[in-house]
Amino acid sequence: MLRGPDEPDEPGERDEGGERGERRWTRRPLLYLDVDGPLNPYAAKPERRPAGYTTHRMKPQGWLAQHPGQPPAYVKPLRVWLNPEHGRQLLRLAALFDITWATTWVGEANTYIAPVLGLPELPVVEWPAGPGPSGPPRVSGTAANPGIFWKTRRLVEHAAGRPFAWVDDEIGRADREFVAAHHHGSALLHRVDPRLGLRDPDFTTLAAFARTTG
Repeated sequence: MLRGPDEPDEPGERDEGGERGERRWTRRPLLYLDVDGPLNPYAAKPERRPAGYTTHRMKPQGWLAQHPGQPPAYVKPLRVWLNPEHGRQLLRLAALFDITWATTWVGEANTYIAPVLGLPELPVVEWPAGPGPSGPPRVSGTAANPGIFWKTRRLVEHAAGRPFAWVDDEIGRADREFVAAHHHGSALLHRVDPRLGLRDPDFTTLAAFARTTG
């Protein structure tokens, strides 16, 4: 879209003035953010809530759908651990990235997760039908050599060559190889241990990637 000289930049764009004074526009990298694992360390010992986290009991539609035929009132809520400090650190990263949910929570991440962390409503990657939340977690692989994670292909398509960082607990070697072969921009595939969730060094790594990308 054309804009006059006094009109504001579109979200995700920044001005990197050229050598001769011309304006050269680049777009900030995307940050694809998973919920379970990075924000909700679901694999931590169930009797020992990680320090800094608060416990929440939630019944998103995606959870209820996993209990077909059972009245919602009788479905046991999903226990979710969230750390408010993650929200503050993500807001700081929002100055460097365009943060986008890349989670099986899809739009419900804005309903249930964002308010707890103090985040605004964020864009959401919608997943195609097929392998995914209700199907095999990885495709085209073997036990000895797992295939790519079902999210990987979709995120490469969504990024469409734009630099991105992806934070998830399911990232593996095959995913890195697929992105290297099929994505033509910079990419950081950052795996987070689902027993620990995001920690300070993870945020430092993400910020460093954003500052050196563009």
